[in-house]
Amino acid sequence: MFGYIVMNKPEIKFKDFDLYRSFYCGLCRELKSKYGISGQISLTYDMTFVVILLSALYEPPTQKGSTRCIIHPVCKQPVRRNTVTEYAADMNVLLTYYKCRDDWEDEKKVTALGYSKVLQGKVKKLDQKYPDKSRRIQKLLSELSEMEKSGEKDIDKMAGCFGKIMEEIFAWKQDVWEDTLRRMGFFLGKFIYLLDAYDDVEEDIKNKNYNPFSEQYIIEGFDEQVRRILIMMMAQTCREFEKLPIIKYTDILRNILYSGVWCRFEVIHKKRKEAGEKDND
Repeated sequence: MFGYIVMNKPEIKFKDFDLYRSFYCGLCRELKSKYGISGQISLTYDMTFVVILLSALYEPPTQKGSTRCIIHPVCKQPVRRNTVTEYAADMNVLLTYYKCRDDWEDEKKVTALGYSKVLQGKVKKLDQKYPDKSRRIQKLLSELSEMEKSGEKDIDKMAGCFGKIMEEIFAWKQDVWEDTLRRMGFFLGKFIYLLDAYDDVEEDIKNKNYNPFSEQYIIEGFDEQVRRILIMMMAQTCREFEKLPIIKYTDILRNILYSGVWCRFEVIHKKRKEAGEKDND
């Protein structure tokens, strides 16, 4: 359900792409240093966006360095890390763990069970460090699971439940910006849930898994209907973003919010359109 909040690379300046990569690599190193390889493989572009957004808003002291890794063994990669990076790494692992537990209980995915057991000891400490957030995320994932099992048909209700999870992650501090960040996280979370459902609908129907778009999928104009819903979600997300007094990294953040988030939708839409044209030949 993650990996949709990405850059539109062809539309970004080289210096901004390098800056983005330094935060991405910083989060990767933070996950490895705190949680080992098991934490590192949970790395997502979505959480990288959270790091850059909160770093831009709060401007914490940021350490700059360079590192080599398995993916880039020859050339050192620039790395940026700060207190937001640490927080995002914690949230990344916390959310990954409870999502894996959910996948095991719902679909009996053995890989999800195994991964959750690897993360279990680490998450106990996070439950103590973030007791309110942890309880809230667990409760919301449980509610989402129950609605899926009951075949809930209200798409907005389903997306809203996941939106509340992202709301918790965006709200780093209890301060003047908390409400705006919560609203931004809420609508972005709804966007992620809906785009993920749109992406998976064919496979879910084939495997007889729950998908909120299962009934709408066969209706003419389905893709445009989804596009309109997603546009509304991102319009609300961007409206909240523009309320924040952000000066740093604005080109990167706007590239993601106004352009990058649509990359995956366009790929899926194009693939379905081409498949439909072949079927009609």
